[in-house]
Amino acid sequence: MAEENFRQNETVSKEEDFESKLLDLTRTERMTGGGRRLRFRAVVVVGNRKGKVGLGIGKGLDVAQAVEKATRQAKKHLIEVPIVNGTIPFEVEAKYGAAKVLLRPQRKGRGLVAGGTVRVICSLAGIEDISSKVLSKSRNKINNARAVLSAFEKLKIKSK
Repeated sequence: MAEENFRQNETVSKEEDFESKLLDLTRTERMTGGGRRLRFRAVVVVGNRKGKVGLGIGKGLDVAQAVEKATRQAKKHLIEVPIVNGTIPFEVEAKYGAAKVLLRPQRKGRGLVAGGTVRVICSLAGIEDISSKVLSKSRNKINNARAVLSAFEKLKIKSK
């Protein structure tokens, strides 16, 4: 009875307004004496569409477990993205591994001119107008995502 009253008086945490999007799901295998051992790797992007976004990677024996771990990881590693009039304050370029991205601010109403990974991250961050280009030949979604987050970190440093 006391536990039920506690649950009713509990306030909804701020984490509830985060949206998550599965960026990549991969089946990984390792060979053992008994045969193949399967695991799943999930890459999840979490954002509140108000300037906070995070990336998480999780591995598990089944898809649900991997996604849950990745979501928890993403919520732990949130970064703040400075948004000015629905876009970023200035042009920025970042590199992570072989991945290289260029992000440019756009006029109001232009929309998200971005592809794949960059588009997902920008929409979850709450950026409405941006132009981007993946400058490398890398199609690795994790490195592209980390390059975008690195670019967002540069925005944070210079705008202060």
